[in-house]
Amino acid sequence: MAKNLIISISGMRGIIGENLTPDIVARYGCAFGAFLKEHYREKYEKLKVCIGRDSRPSGPMLASAIISGLNSVGIDVIDLGIVTTPCVGIMLRNLSCAGGIVITASHNPIEYNGIKLLLDNGIAPPPELSEKIKKRYYDNDFDLVDSISCGKLSFNDQTDRVHIDKVISIINPHSIEEKRYKVVLDSVNGAGGRIGKTILNELGCEVIAINNEMTGIFAHTPEPTKENLVELAERVKEEQAMVGFAQDPDGDRLAIVDENGFYIGEEYTLALAAKYIFSKMQGPAAANLSTSRMIDDIAAKNGSQVIRTPVGEANVADAMIKNNCVIGGEGNGGVIDLRVGPIRDSIVGMAMVLQLMAETGKTISQLVNEIGGYYVYKTKAPADGDQAQAVIEKVKKQFPQAKLNTSDGCRLDFEDGWVHIRTSNTEPIMRIIVETVDQQAAAKYIYAISNIQQEVLA
Repeated sequence: MAKNLIISISGMRGIIGENLTPDIVARYGCAFGAFLKEHYREKYEKLKVCIGRDSRPSGPMLASAIISGLNSVGIDVIDLGIVTTPCVGIMLRNLSCAGGIVITASHNPIEYNGIKLLLDNGIAPPPELSEKIKKRYYDNDFDLVDSISCGKLSFNDQTDRVHIDKVISIINPHSIEEKRYKVVLDSVNGAGGRIGKTILNELGCEVIAINNEMTGIFAHTPEPTKENLVELAERVKEEQAMVGFAQDPDGDRLAIVDENGFYIGEEYTLALAAKYIFSKMQGPAAANLSTSRMIDDIAAKNGSQVIRTPVGEANVADAMIKNNCVIGGEGNGGVIDLRVGPIRDSIVGMAMVLQLMAETGKTISQLVNEIGGYYVYKTKAPADGDQAQAVIEKVKKQFPQAKLNTSDGCRLDFEDGWVHIRTSNTEPIMRIIVETVDQQAAAKYIYAISNIQQEVLA
């Protein structure tokens, strides 16, 4: 199952050398280019796409392939090099591009890579347009142009500067500079190392950068979870730093270690950012169904509400735009501020957390204690869509009294917490999240779901 090439609303993802090959990627580039010509020919005098990649060794190969596909249908390409995913979303609008492409497999292991597509608004295509691109790919529905009409390739090295300037414009950098915070940054040898270290330096921080070289040879399992950030936690304690920041390989997610070397959990990234934003402005927030109730608690204290969406930053960003949200994101460490861009952004997260610390004079642990929290249990299991749906149907029957939301898998809300079960858009797995007031309350849900999983997936 893990060897299947996945083509979904999130783009294309597979294993290098097995199912993600140059010819497949080039055809995908042709399909995306043909789609852009159909939909944006009237809007732009010349159709351009900017492309960035994380630091995986397979990145240059895939970049060459998809650039050739785009050029072959007459699309110009601006190569940004190794940059974070939010950087591409920012630059495609800055450069008036019809679309953007990020070559990344996000937090997946090194054998994976993928192609993420963005439209000219910096957001991934909605389902109906994503299906059109996918159909063009499967049907080979594109026309190659002649020699004179081939697209041109150019390069741009201004991405970090443009991104950093946008982030600094939404905070008060001088208040952070005065604190001279010592910060440990773990970029897992991904795309976020260079820009992360740069902005922290510009904010007056003393930066201890670990796993900072953008080699793509990950120093540890790349997903920024507690078990993968032991080195970061230890360095925070050794260096007596005020905070530890961890990015994933494409720099759109941020996890935090407090001043005691304690991993506070990815859910607190958005909660802390929301706490800062709501201290400055009023308005709704947006978060996906898998995000902690902490953001609801923070919003309620400020007379605001949280709009819930299916998982996926495109869904959150779309809700933010439609409802004029002042903050949004996902509980996997993703923070979105539309003033910077409509994509989860670890750089935005770091800046907001440091700003909150500077303005309150409080440590991360003190801020976390103020917010409070819930017991969260997250797990995943290999499963295809049919298997996941079978689990969902049995869970619904097990808890008929729950309030249901089926916009993305199934979320069941109870008085003491909630459960969310869904299939991943990027991996052949089923994700299960349980959040309750305490561990004892969670036990009954975890036990019931585990038994159902064993029955269905046996």
